[in-house]
Amino acid sequence: MTDATLHTAISARFARKRLLSFALPGLVLAYLAYVFVAFDIAGLGERVSLANAATLVRDTYSYKTHVTRDNRDASVEIAIEGERKGQYAPGTAPAWVTLPEGADGDTVIDLGKGHVVTFGAEAVTYDIPGYGRIVTTPGRGGVDAELPPGPVPDWISVSKNRLAVTTDAGRLTVTRNRAEVFRYALGWELFFFTLDSPYHAMGWGELASRAMDGEAGAILSDFWTNSMWRHGDVAWALVETVLMAFLGTFGAAIIALPLGFLAAKNFAPLGALRFAARRVFDFLRGVDGLIWTIVLSRAFGPGPLTGSLAILLTDTGSFGKMFSEALENVDGKQIEGVTSTGAKPLQRYRFGVIPQITPVLLSQVLYYLESNTRSATIIGAITGGGIGLLLTQAIITQKDWEEVSYYIVLIVLMVMAMDTVSGWLRRRLITGGGA
Repeated sequence: MTDATLHTAISARFARKRLLSFALPGLVLAYLAYVFVAFDIAGLGERVSLANAATLVRDTYSYKTHVTRDNRDASVEIAIEGERKGQYAPGTAPAWVTLPEGADGDTVIDLGKGHVVTFGAEAVTYDIPGYGRIVTTPGRGGVDAELPPGPVPDWISVSKNRLAVTTDAGRLTVTRNRAEVFRYALGWELFFFTLDSPYHAMGWGELASRAMDGEAGAILSDFWTNSMWRHGDVAWALVETVLMAFLGTFGAAIIALPLGFLAAKNFAPLGALRFAARRVFDFLRGVDGLIWTIVLSRAFGPGPLTGSLAILLTDTGSFGKMFSEALENVDGKQIEGVTSTGAKPLQRYRFGVIPQITPVLLSQVLYYLESNTRSATIIGAITGGGIGLLLTQAIITQKDWEEVSYYIVLIVLMVMAMDTVSGWLRRRLITGGGA
């Protein structure tokens, strides 16, 4: 090859590499430009509501006490999160609500920081420090609102039929038939005991004293049957979630192990049999577990069993592929040693093959058990079982986001516990270590 020819070949190669080095970044930029337009990234700022996001975050670690007046008969109800299960008994109220002494008296709600709402006989007033007094008169024609002079602030929404005022102290909503105030407070109220429990508002010291006096069972029962937080139902939902993951994972491992021998070329000499077994594995793991969940729910109906079967089908495909690959890598000398003792085929598999692949099998099965514990949460939301169902119900209501955060915390703790247990089992069963 002459120098000119060599120079031409090298130049052409560098030209191709230069083109490739510019083409790849160009394709990436073109794709990002497409994503920017297709997903309307430019309009994201207009769609984002930081106020709603802040309210959502605040709802996860605080609760609202609703004070509601029926404008038709002037009756007042007070309830935690607006639920009847958290309703105050007639004539009782939190310290920041002053109930009327007579039939025609005013209900005064002190929201703190100088914010005071008054349910009067005819009008609803809201005194806001630094802004003034809002007077609202609901009637058959709608809501007549009188605001202090000047432009209407963004935190006030007023129309003919509705007035809504949102401040750092709380929120007031007035319509023709109802006036409602709610006030935020930190914590998960009624988490341990509801208002009708004799142990509500007791301190830890008094509860310990009652427990020592023989009321431990009653205290635990009131906590376990809490109608607001449903601790007993939540605990059973967690058990269902773990049970779905356990049955699905280990059921798949039991089914996949003998099928793995059919897909391993050193144990199944027939190519057609290996091909069929591997395509079955591809089909089972190629369909996502959520798809199997939807299909099986139509056949078997909702429930934890459907979730377990969905996990079983998906993991059978995954385990079958991994087990067959592990079987193809076994050491033939160990099998020959067992065969030399006169062992039968089943005995050769039991003592010559299984001990070699057991560490791989256990490691993969326990890892999938951890992963399926998380997956069972989503699957349970579809099949109507486990903690996933409770989480979905709490999200759909868009009201009690502290319950959502409670369930998420439990899910995280459950996954952490499964990780700890599976790690301990791996050390005990695979390496024989106890630490």
